[in-house]
Formats: sequence, structure tokens, C-alpha cells
Amino acid sequence: MPYKVFLVEDEIVAREGIRDNVDWESMGFEFCGDAPDGEMALPEIESTQPHVVITDIKMPFMDGLQLSKIIRTRMPEIKIIILSGHDEFQYAQEAVKLGVTEYLLKPVGVNDLHEVLQKIADQLEQERQEKENLKKLKAQIEDNQAALRDQFLLRTVTGSLSSAEAIDQSYQLGVDLLAPLYLILVVKIELNETAEPFDYGAYQQVRQLIAKLLGSNPDVFLIKKDLEELVLFMKGNRADTLAQEADFLTELIKEEVAKKTHCRITVGNGKIKKRLGDIPTSFTEAQVHLKNTALNQQFETANQTDKAELLKLDKLSLKKFLSFGQAEEFTDFFEHYLQPLSRAAQNSYLIKNYIFVDMVLTTAKFVYKLGGTVDQIIPEMNDIETRLMNIKTIDQIQDEMSTMMTNALAFRNSQNQSILAISKAKEFINNNFSNPDLSLTDVANYVNLSSSHLSTLFSQETDQTFKEYLTGIRIDKAKELLTTTALKSMIIATQIGYHDPYYFSTVFKKSTGFSPREFRLHLQGHDEDQTISGTGENL
Repeated sequence: MPYKVFLVEDEIVAREGIRDNVDWESMGFEFCGDAPDGEMALPEIESTQPHVVITDIKMPFMDGLQLSKIIRTRMPEIKIIILSGHDEFQYAQEAVKLGVTEYLLKPVGVNDLHEVLQKIADQLEQERQEKENLKKLKAQIEDNQAALRDQFLLRTVTGSLSSAEAIDQSYQLGVDLLAPLYLILVVKIELNETAEPFDYGAYQQVRQLIAKLLGSNPDVFLIKKDLEELVLFMKGNRADTLAQEADFLTELIKEEVAKKTHCRITVGNGKIKKRLGDIPTSFTEAQVHLKNTALNQQFETANQTDKAELLKLDKLSLKKFLSFGQAEEFTDFFEHYLQPLSRAAQNSYLIKNYIFVDMVLTTAKFVYKLGGTVDQIIPEMNDIETRLMNIKTIDQIQDEMSTMMTNALAFRNSQNQSILAISKAKEFINNNFSNPDLSLTDVANYVNLSSSHLSTLFSQETDQTFKEYLTGIRIDKAKELLTTTALKSMIIATQIGYHDPYYFSTVFKKSTGFSPREFRLHLQGHDEDQTISGTGENL
């Protein structure tokens, strides 16, 4: 693309001479216009946006210095060549102070002008290259930033980062991560019947379409997990609104992908979580839901014979085994579980596929209902499809499931111990809440756990911290005493474990919205209203 030149010269002969005698094209320039003075030139310059302005200094209405000053302010990237007479040299010095690029003495020789223009052309080309390199560098930085962001979000979703690490890295990457509620969706992309085999561009088309649908929504992050799966990391303030938005996005994406691409998608939904550390659980739930949906679709496409065989499976017995069975009993259970199936059914690829995936998903659901993550028992959950392809016999299914079942039952037993420990901890708190010095360490010692372990278990099992639970017990007892006795607040405070009655009053008001005195007066007023109302009815 040629660089544009605009000429400002009040002398007609000089203006036409420069315009007509310079071979602009050979030097990479295009002559885009001229004007007799600065006043007439300015709107033309603003309109044509030339790369170079050649201007005389002394002109009527608006001279070259005034024009140069305005150009420098409004369009600083324009190169300025000043044409100056010998007796105007002091003006040329002023022009240099303004930052003009070059100046030439009149009368201007063609060779001199060629030399200056070539020099400026080289400068412009260098600047163009620098801008292009800077643009590429910025694009690389943005791409790297986007890649780092996606990698960070994927590590957060899969549980590779602790909550503290995730928060710290989110600040470094400028990702607005924190919110009261979180939800994960997993999107599976598959080519439909109209697509060309191995059309990898179709997957990219779906990703771009979903990104476009999401726009700049700050509460939804789109993450590429692999070629065929995407993750939507959603956050929000209200559970009902977040759930509605997830449903809306799911339907919108399905509709648009079906309409505009040669792909179909299946979406797995996780459950809404309150803690950043529970996002991996929502992710696992979404994966399980996704695979369960695929399993149901597979069942629907099975022939009537295979369906009849699959309906013979006693799925309730699998759930019972997970709840009450022992790992060493799994071989006998598995044989009994498959006993209703015919020999032909046990050799059917579809049925073997269904049995394996159904057992994996049932086990996964069981584990996360106990508060665990599937990774604890099935570290290779993401490779289920690969392992499924390698399964040829029922014995291989038994071997695969034996390991998973052993892990699941071990986790169940540990959770049972945890539930028992929390039950004992709550009983100890209920019996000792009046002790003002009662601490988490005291309770941990009682149940033979470390303070940190008990704190984690307590939060998982009760959805409260130890302090929140203890405060709740004390406030409930205070309400009871305020309702059933005439004890002063000071006495009640000491009876429920508070040294300082003022602190007790503060905690009580924060919990109930009333001070202890206001609470009692409110109850008394309510009782009087009930008495008056009752008396009126008897009259």
C-alpha cells in the first residue's frame, strides 16, 4: 500500500511543480491532494489522513507553523516536511522545535525532495514493521494469556489446585473467580450423520459458536477440556437464577449447534456448590450425568432382545451391595448379578458396554452422595471410554470393577467412621457448651482426631464450622431461658458459655435481629396480644 502525501503551498507555480515533477509512485507514494494555505488544507488533511504533509511556512490565513502545531496535536503520527525560504530560517528553527520531520530550502530541487521522501519512506516502513511486530507480539501474549487462563481454570475444575492456590492464581491472571455459588456443565461434541468423517474443523466450529453465544458474560467461563469436550464454569449469587441460566444455556447451545453445524451435543450438569473447593465435585457430577445420559441413549437404541436382557439386571442389588457389602464378597456378588442374563447376552458387545458403564456410574453416584469425589475411587474417570474399548470379556469387567468397588467400599467405611466421629463431637458440644473455654481442640481430643481434620469433617458433614455450630447451640439455649425464665441477660450469658454479657448481647442480636431484652419484650407483647384475642373470643 503506497504512503499518501498532501502538499500545502500558496505559490501556484511551486505547488504545481512539486505535484507534477515528482515520480511519487516509484518511491512508494501516492499524491492525495493539495491546498493553497493551512486553513483550507486542514479539513482535507483530516479527511484523507496522509502519511506525509509537505508545507510552506509563510502562507496567508494559516501559515505552516500554525498548521504543523495543529497536526502535531491532532495527528501526531503524520510526518511533516517544511519548505522554507532563506530569510525564513528562524521560522524553520521554530518548526524543528515543533517536531517536524524534515525541512528544505526553497527553491526545492527534485533530487533533494526525492532524497528526503526516500528517507521518510524508510522511516514509515520501519514504523510499519515495528507496529506489525508489536501487533503479533500482543496477539501472542493474548494467546498465551488465554492458554494460561484456560489451563488455570481446567486445573481449578479438576481439583489440581487448592482453593488458596486457585484464588492466588486468579488474581495473577486477572480472572474474576470468586462468587457465592458455582456450577459446572460438561459439553460433549459428536459429529452427526451429515458430517464428513474426521472433520476436526467441525469441533472448532462448535467451540467458536458457543463462545459467540456466551459473548462477554463475566459469570461463565468456557474451557476446552479436549477435542470433544468443553467445560462451562458458571458462577452466580442465587441458586434459582444460576440453575435457570444453566438450563437456558443448555437449550440454547443445543438448538444453535443443531441448526448451524454438523454436530450434536450432550450436556452433563453438576450440582450447585457454595465453596470453591467443591467445584471439582460439581465437575465430576457433570461427567457422571453426561455418561449416564449417553448410557440411557444407548439403551433406547438397543434392540428389543437386548432391552429385555438388560431389564433382567437387579440394579437395586448393586446399590445394596455398595451400602452393605464387603470387598471380599464382590466376586460372588458379580456372578449372582449376571446370573439372569443368557450366555448370548453376556457375549453381546452392547450389553457388556452397558453393564460396565452402568456399574461405574452407579458407584460414582454412591461415592459423591457420601461427600467424596469420584477421583478418589476411579482416578482414570476421564479414560472410561478408552478402557471400555479394551474390554472384550465379562471377566475383564469384573477385574475393572473389583478395584473400583474395593476403593468405594473403603471410602464408605471411612465415611461411616467420620459420621460417627461428628456425632460424638456434636454430643460433646451439646453437653459442654456452657464451658466458656470450650475449644475445637477440646472436641478433637475427645474424638481422637487432629483439630484440622475435625474442622474439615465438621464442615463437610454439617455445612457449618465448629464455631457456627457452637454459637447456634448457645443462642438456642439463650432463647429457651429468655422464654421460660426471668433470669437477667447477665446470668443467661454465663450459663451458656459467655464471660462477657455485652459480647453475648452482640452475638444474640446478630443471630436473631433482637437484643436479649428486645427478644423478651417481643415475646411478652405477643403473649399479651394472644390473651386479649382469646378473651375477646370468649365474650
